[in-house]
Amino acid sequence: MGWNLVRAWTFLVYIFMFLPVAVVVLLSFNASQFGSFPMTGVSLRWFVELAQNDAILRAFRTSLVLGALTAIISTTLGVLASLALVRYNVPGRNVISTLLIAPILVPEVVLAVALLLFLNFLSINKSFLLLLLGHVIFTLPFVILVVQARLVGIRRDVEEAAMSLGASPVQTFFQITLPLLAPAVFAGMLFAFTISFDDITGTLFWKPGGVETVPTQIFAMLRNSISPEINALGTVMIVLTVGLPLLGLAIARRMAAARGG
Repeated sequence: MGWNLVRAWTFLVYIFMFLPVAVVVLLSFNASQFGSFPMTGVSLRWFVELAQNDAILRAFRTSLVLGALTAIISTTLGVLASLALVRYNVPGRNVISTLLIAPILVPEVVLAVALLLFLNFLSINKSFLLLLLGHVIFTLPFVILVVQARLVGIRRDVEEAAMSLGASPVQTFFQITLPLLAPAVFAGMLFAFTISFDDITGTLFWKPGGVETVPTQIFAMLRNSISPEINALGTVMIVLTVGLPLLGLAIARRMAAARGG
């Protein structure tokens, strides 16, 4: 009886969490200009208008560029940091590891305000470069955690065997270690891109004037009214932020299975 109550309560909690998301997706296909039930018909009208909105298209381009650069930089730094912390006896390794993971433990709004105050102290104006820096700081710990978990499971003697056969450390990394790390590297890159693409709290503090990402564009549109285009844009965001990690998980599993075979 007790477990049945727990299951029922869990089901109700999930319904409460995801029902608003389902409503947004349904209303994005509503033919009426007013987002209400019952729906007057099914139409792709708002997706067409969304594709013709210059402000939203600019925000999409900004988010894609920002997310791609964040993923590349965070993944590169995360792989190098993980190698240093797992494979070598770096002085103060535990302290460095804690500092690298710390942004996850700090609330994002606190991190955003702290970085903004630090930039003001250095008399540095907001720019796209600093926005990118903020996203890298926030996404780097996720990459490190994913890559470290995979790197710990890779046997050191495989790399030592390659070097004993004449391979240099660089050759060993690119021909042995990196292929074995590929599923984790790919997963970490997708995590970084998705988190950056979906971030709004830090972006509101760090973005320069005139630069909008998709989440901040939605926030700006909500200040005036709830347009049906917002529902369509929300549906696109849901597909991207949910679909990309699921796709990445499937690809990572396939890559890991291929390596295992």
